[in-house]
Amino acid sequence: MAVWHACTVRQVLSELETDKDRGLAGTEAAARLERYGPNRLEQVRRRSLPLRLLGQLKDPMILVLLVAAGLSLWASGGEDWLDALIILGIVAVNAVISISQEDSAEKALEALRDLSAPMARVVRDGRIQRVPADQLVPGDIIRLEAGDLVPADARILEAASLQTDESALTGESLPVTKGALAPLPEDTPLADRRNMVAASTVVTRGRAVCVVTATGMETEVGRIAGLLLDQEENSTPLQKKMTEISKTLSFVCLCICAVLFGVGALQGRDLLEMFLTAVSLAVAAIPEGLPAVISIVLAMGVARMARRRAIVKKLPAVETLGCAGVICSDKTGTLTQNCMTVVDVWALRSGQRELAITIGALCSDANLEWKGRQPVCTGDPTEAALVYLAAREGLDKHQLEAELPRRAELPFDSERKLMTTVHQRPEGGFRVMVKGAPDVLAGRCRLTPGEAHRVAARNEAMAERALRVLGVAYKDLAFLPRDLNSHTLEQELTFVGLIGMMDPPRPEVRRAVGQCFAAGIRPVMITGDHKLTAVAIARELGIFRPGDLAITGEDLDFLPQGVLEEEIEKFSVYARVSPEHKMRIVQAWQARGKIVAMTGDGVNDAPALKTADIGCAMGASGTDVAKGAADMILTDDNFATIVSAVEQGRGIYANIKKAIHYLLSCNIGELLTLFLATVLHFHQMPLVPVQLLWLNLVTDALPALALGVEPVEDGIMNQPPRDAHASLFAGGFAFRLAWQGIMVGVLTLAAYVLGEYVLSDPGETYAAANTMAFATLTLSQLFHAFDVRSERASLLHIGLFTNPAMNRAFLIGLAMQLAVLCLPPLQAVFHTVPMSPAEWTVVLILAVMPVVVCETVKAVSRAQEARPVQKKVPCAPGIRQ
Repeated sequence: MAVWHACTVRQVLSELETDKDRGLAGTEAAARLERYGPNRLEQVRRRSLPLRLLGQLKDPMILVLLVAAGLSLWASGGEDWLDALIILGIVAVNAVISISQEDSAEKALEALRDLSAPMARVVRDGRIQRVPADQLVPGDIIRLEAGDLVPADARILEAASLQTDESALTGESLPVTKGALAPLPEDTPLADRRNMVAASTVVTRGRAVCVVTATGMETEVGRIAGLLLDQEENSTPLQKKMTEISKTLSFVCLCICAVLFGVGALQGRDLLEMFLTAVSLAVAAIPEGLPAVISIVLAMGVARMARRRAIVKKLPAVETLGCAGVICSDKTGTLTQNCMTVVDVWALRSGQRELAITIGALCSDANLEWKGRQPVCTGDPTEAALVYLAAREGLDKHQLEAELPRRAELPFDSERKLMTTVHQRPEGGFRVMVKGAPDVLAGRCRLTPGEAHRVAARNEAMAERALRVLGVAYKDLAFLPRDLNSHTLEQELTFVGLIGMMDPPRPEVRRAVGQCFAAGIRPVMITGDHKLTAVAIARELGIFRPGDLAITGEDLDFLPQGVLEEEIEKFSVYARVSPEHKMRIVQAWQARGKIVAMTGDGVNDAPALKTADIGCAMGASGTDVAKGAADMILTDDNFATIVSAVEQGRGIYANIKKAIHYLLSCNIGELLTLFLATVLHFHQMPLVPVQLLWLNLVTDALPALALGVEPVEDGIMNQPPRDAHASLFAGGFAFRLAWQGIMVGVLTLAAYVLGEYVLSDPGETYAAANTMAFATLTLSQLFHAFDVRSERASLLHIGLFTNPAMNRAFLIGLAMQLAVLCLPPLQAVFHTVPMSPAEWTVVLILAVMPVVVCETVKAVSRAQEARPVQKKVPCAPGIRQ
């Protein structure tokens, strides 16, 4: 395939075997449509619903839950079917949630297809026809006008004042001037191919005749669609952790079943009885409510984030933000306001500032309308900024035009780099107003050497601030010349001044960037804009710091991926990049072990949004393609919202970890109770199967969910991001689970022993001891939920009443447990007996011990951390210490 932007017009027409004036013959167009296919993007092949449901069984946790359901039914002889039904319900809910979130790639591609123009003006058989855009083929001659959506990639044959908005495709914040230019170098970046137009971009000014060079998936937007199709979904850190837990629990359960069965066989116990005991213990060891608890905690986090203007499309993505170490952000519309604004007006002579503003407003085709108190500008963004500036200064364009009506004009031309309008003066005569490139305009004005130097110096100073600079000038004529051209109107001008404008940063972003650095998160700017502009904005926002480097997409093309991965931390700004470059940057950070969040709003951002660990699309200005590929949508297009989402993500992960901590430590206590009772050859098991099922119902769900809504702890954003690749059980977490689970198990066995050998009357059955063990295990877990609320802070510091959900969960669990302990009908069902005051006293003392012990351990740990470190001072030679 030819590199079309590097070919002459004659070569393009020859290669495509077409005629500029007559276009393709109808029969030839039909043949090419058969050869190249419709001008449409490919669709994702959707799997059938049964296959998608079967796909959910790949999750080890789901398999463990299904096994648990079967074991629960087997252990109870089919009588206790409620627990199995609950487990199956959890599996079904998780499957529905997962399937509903599988469609993001398809939605993104559907949005890309929606970008296609429905109809196109094409020359066939020598006449202009309107045909469906999906019928276009390479070689078709198409005509474009202002407001048209470009239907296919095409080489420009003729152009008049043509400009296109390519921001969605390249990230270029301003409309790009196009023309039937000479061939460009083959390695010219997409954003600089001024002799081409691309599918899905918009013509903002002028008109053109072009020849179609690529359709469908061969276009630039089709290439992006291909990247979306090829990109696989990444597992989130939480999903990886849950897989880890599932494998660990499965292994532990199998080992315990085998050990118990073996011990029972060696003791000469009934093999069937030992098998049922081992199965019961395996059921107790699996926290079957964990997936549901995590899903509900994530859902509640999603609701909180939605109230903070961040809509999360995938539940696991909520906590992924919590371990984000890098935020790769698009510039236009994300860090900036995506609205050209005049920030500097400089007049060469005193008192001419208002004249400069007037010329800028009148020498433009933009208009300003008011909707209530909101100004709405229409037209080219640069000219709209000039009109809005005039309105801000009290100069209404409509009133100015009434006083100085336009009589003639010379439209902007990319070769002249000037625009000129001619206005009739009230006192007679005409005023010629000119705006354009300062260096070109200055050469057509009457300037002294000193004035020329001042203009050049000021222009350079504005350019260094990454401003787009326009010069304005005028001259008065008594009569209009017969020929209105550049020679008669744009010579011997009086230079008035310079107007500098830019797409300004969002005012709240600088503070958000500072919060990122404080939280150990590296913000990086990735943009399709020019390097100078990007660096200036990044420096103003605090992203570009001393020692940082900026690199362009052209430089990246010569940088191997391995080298980029080694040098990635040196660069904080990437300019003039393509969609492939953005993906390479994200992948390089991921290769360094970082969790990457990517923000963007354009079609060109979609592949990187999907590649990143979490993609954040802009809700107001973002394209549907970007939203479809993203995991999260920021409804206010506010970079600062990402920082708030990171804080929420960290808090949500901390809460999920607290829920896991609580559930696993409690299950270890249950497991240890039954295991030791079997190994130590107790006369009767401390807990019967129905009590185990009731215990899981009372202690697992509500306290764990209450931990999931724990308020975010102070200082969480002053900590570095957690290592997403580290084990969930790292950092002493496994040790805390173990000793706290052992504590709960020992307390339960102590209650049983005291009930059987100390407090019971001679000849009494084991029912009293069993009831004490059952009550102690249940109540100790309810109390234990309170000390799990914080890993370091004391319960008194965080407050007993700062989490009302926890208080409600405790009271409900306590009421349910007291009911089975005290109400005769339920006592018969759950094999409990009334306890004496002495037995109640022992139960309550043992049940509250987890809080006492854990709070004491936390106090000792805080005291050790606060103790100053004694540094050993080296002695002088010859002096002993």
